[in-house]
Amino acid sequence: MAKFDRKIPYNDLPLLPPKGDIETKNILRKTISAGRALAQLNGTLMNLPNPTLFLDTIYLQEAKASSEVENILTTNDELYKSMVADKKTDNSPIKEVLSYKEAVWMGLEELKTKPFITTNLCIKIVQCIKQNNAAIRKTPGTTLSNTKGEVIYTPPSGEIIIREKLANLEKFINEPTFYEGGNQKIDPLIKMALMHYQFEAIHPFSDGNGRTGRILLLLYLKIAGLLDTPAIYLSEYIIKNKTSYYTSLRDVTEKNDWENYIMYMLDMIEETSIKGLERLNRITSIMASTTEEIKKKLPKIYSKDLIEILFRLPYTKRQHLIDESIGNPKTVGNYLIALEEHGFLKSVRVGKEKLYLNEDLLRILENIQ
Repeated sequence: MAKFDRKIPYNDLPLLPPKGDIETKNILRKTISAGRALAQLNGTLMNLPNPTLFLDTIYLQEAKASSEVENILTTNDELYKSMVADKKTDNSPIKEVLSYKEAVWMGLEELKTKPFITTNLCIKIVQCIKQNNAAIRKTPGTTLSNTKGEVIYTPPSGEIIIREKLANLEKFINEPTFYEGGNQKIDPLIKMALMHYQFEAIHPFSDGNGRTGRILLLLYLKIAGLLDTPAIYLSEYIIKNKTSYYTSLRDVTEKNDWENYIMYMLDMIEETSIKGLERLNRITSIMASTTEEIKKKLPKIYSKDLIEILFRLPYTKRQHLIDESIGNPKTVGNYLIALEEHGFLKSVRVGKEKLYLNEDLLRILENIQ
């Protein structure tokens, strides 16, 4: 194989799985602790009365963070208002974040009928993120550069070669994978790291590769049975450790240094799982105390469905309560007024529409770093 050259298309990108044993002692130890943290998060999610309750909020936060990795910046407040309000936003970053969240949900829905990660699914995801007809790169000349404009990587070029690499990746993800010699199966968390490197190295699209690759991580955790409800903010870790992320990816390509990269990915899973569990406990705790206060102060208003609506997203509105059969327009209007009068909600005008903010929930979400 020719020596790697950053300025030449990496058509010699090796296929998966890598040659040799990649389960070093350090990696094995980290796999155990990362797997334990992920299992604790999964168990807590599964024990919630409604495991899907916080998914819209979690996927919006993941969408915001993943987009921030690409320097697409929004605020939580703007994002949640745009999610709930009828008024269509002209803010391009918010549109991109909302499209990312839509792509996560779309990917999960696709897995229900076909529980595999495929090239076609990758294309659907990037099209949803970009809201266009994006396809596999056909034109040559794609390079990745640093902030100084220096070329740091040139991905494989030519649609046939890119599709061949993706076909190998698809087979690697979806079929039982063993080390060279066929004796030992690769641990799913290590497999996740290998898969992510390969997708980013193939760089199959003109734009949206990073965000598509991070959505694939969530989908893989689902199909691998590691997280039944993939409610985890992986991109939050990447933002905080962005330089290490790109350096470790590059070191696999240039130095065949899998260990540091895999350790980075396992650290990401472990730390994100621990923080996710802490955040989830804070939300469920404030939800429980709010439930008790509403039962005490507004017993005629209280219902389990109402509480869930107030904690599904930081903002809610009258139509949400009507849609959940909490009451007729006049009744739910009175409920919201009473909830605001007792300090549970705060009303906010967005255009001609009135939204109601759960400030306690937003404060927890604002403190995500």
